[in-house]
Parts: sequence; structure tokens; C-alpha cells
Amino acid sequence: MNQRGRILVIYPDLYFTTIGVFEGNHLLYQQKISHNEEELHRFEQLMEQVSYRKQAIFEQLDLDGMNTSRFISVCGRGGLLRPISGGTYKVNHAMLYDLKTNAYGEHVSNLGAVLAYEIAENLNIQAYIVDPPVVDELQAIAKYTGIPEIERASIFHSLNHRHAGRIAAKQIGAAYHSLKLISIHIARGITIASHHTGKIIDVTNGVDGEGPFTIDRSGSVPLKGFLTYLSEQYTPDEGFLWNHVQQDGGIKAYLHTEDPSIIRSRLMKEDHHTKEVIEAQAYQIAKEIGAMSTVLHGEVDGIVFTGKIKENDFVIDAIIPRVNWIADVLVFPGKNDLEAMNEGVLEVLNNTQKEKIYVAEEAN
Repeated sequence: MNQRGRILVIYPDLYFTTIGVFEGNHLLYQQKISHNEEELHRFEQLMEQVSYRKQAIFEQLDLDGMNTSRFISVCGRGGLLRPISGGTYKVNHAMLYDLKTNAYGEHVSNLGAVLAYEIAENLNIQAYIVDPPVVDELQAIAKYTGIPEIERASIFHSLNHRHAGRIAAKQIGAAYHSLKLISIHIARGITIASHHTGKIIDVTNGVDGEGPFTIDRSGSVPLKGFLTYLSEQYTPDEGFLWNHVQQDGGIKAYLHTEDPSIIRSRLMKEDHHTKEVIEAQAYQIAKEIGAMSTVLHGEVDGIVFTGKIKENDFVIDAIIPRVNWIADVLVFPGKNDLEAMNEGVLEVLNNTQKEKIYVAEEAN
């Protein structure tokens, strides 16, 4: 690998695109490009934003004096694809087709690989994605639900979970593939995973409503009570109901706020209701950590927290006393998505890992 070569990483979100430039493991440059909400609403389809965002990226790089001729590869945020194993994937036409047609769902993350491919094509270099949110390494028994027609799916913060696991391995002083870890990603969504021999063999699927309640998601709820609640309160509008549990549940429903500073202020004032709700959330997270420890037969080398730790420190503080008997607790604040993407590409460029090839799912 050309040690002076640089990797451009691209992380599109709803109203902004974050870009970073790495030389080796060193982050040389990072910029968050904001997109005008009204401007984005001009595009009827998500994929129509690609040219607009690509131009904004090139303009920002030019404005800040970044020499694009020194880029040796581009990495985009992974999107909704068919279930695949973790790793670094070369962006190919099969992947682009599934993302552009929303074959497995529409999400802003789908723009990542498309942007990376088009920018890489302009520069005559290779584009990649790393550990997309659909990474599925679940063991077979983890997919059972009790209803044969419904199977548990693996959709989670795989990029950050894997990166946190690798950071933990360095701190422990062992190879990531040799460790058994439990990782907890805390942000707007909360996901909890078991790592075994380099694979994430079970995880709570926060996207589908599994796990503890979060800042605005209900998490797992008693099925009979939920069905009764729906029949009494709402007409059968699937979209409305899903938004209700995914955007208006959790702490927001109990405390009528999702602002961490307001919650912290109420806790400092010893507000009993606020204290109990936060303790309940910590209790649920701790229970899931305990459940994940059984997946690893109780042999846990570390419990790893990552994500928006500073915003949720009052929750972390309530969880740790419940779980530190299982294993040492390691806390790594931040999402670290850019670093994780760069790390995955470096492993391929340095020949420590092989690049993977995305293959479209065969028609039945």
C-alpha cells in the first residue's frame, strides 16, 4: 500500500453528509456538510439526491484544499442490503442495483455506497463499504421466535459494535477473534450484542422493536397487552402504529421530553418519577446484557459500552453496578463510524483481510 495514499470516507445522514480523509489510521480532515431541508425535499426519490450530495462533497473538498488525486479508495456508509456476513465489501453492480431499487428497504444509508462508487469512478479508484447494518452472523437457534412464519432478523449498529469490540481487544491485549464480548451501543436506538470468535452471534434488533426502551422507542412489550392496547386505542393503520412505538415511545412517552439536559436536571432535583424511569431503562438494558452472557455460556471477557455515552451517562451509571460482576466494563464514547470504515478498508489494502464480494439473492 502507498503509505502516503489517502482514504475518503462518506457517511450520509438525513440532512447532512459527514466526510473524512484518513492517511493510514490518522484522521487528517473531517467536515459535516449540512443540506438544506427544503432543497432535499425537491427530490421525490432518495436516490435523486446522489448528484446533489456528490457535488456538495467535491465543492467542500475543493474549498478546504484537499487534493483528491491522493485518494486511493473511497468508503461509503453501508445500507440496507440482503443479510450478509461482516467485513469489507467492494461496491459492485449487484450491490448498487439492490440499493437503488430499495430491494430491502429505503433508508438514507443506501446513499453511502452509491456516492462512494460514483466518486471513486471519477477518480479511477475502488469503492467499499464496511459492516453494513444488515450484517447477519446469528447462530441458527437465535432466529427462532415461537411463530414459524416469523424469524428474528439481524439489523443493528454493526459498524460501531465491531469497532468497539476491536478497541476493547487492544485494551485487553488480545486478538479480537479470540475474545467473547458483550457490546452495548446507546444512542437513539439501543442494541446489545454477543461477540464470539470474531462474529456477532446474537443481537437485539432495535429496528424491529426488540430490546430495552430507548429515548423514543418502546422496545419489547408484552404481546397480549400491546394487542389489547391497539384494539382499544387505534384504527389498524400499520404505518401510524409503527411510528407510534418507534418515535413516541420510551423515555419520551414517560417523561414528555427527550432532552438529556432536562432529564439530568430533574434527576439532580431528585424527581422521583424521572429517577424511576431511568432506573427502569437501566434495568432493562442490564437484563439484556445478562441474557447475552448466557449466549456466551457465562464466559465473558468484557462488557463494552459505546455510542452517545456522555449524553446518557446517568443511564450508564445505573447499569454498571448491575453487570460488573459478569466481566470488566469498558466504556468508549462516540460512534466512531468514520474510524471504523477506514479501518475496514485499511485491512483490505494492507492484505490483513480479504475484500468480500456482494452477490444478489437468487430468485426462488
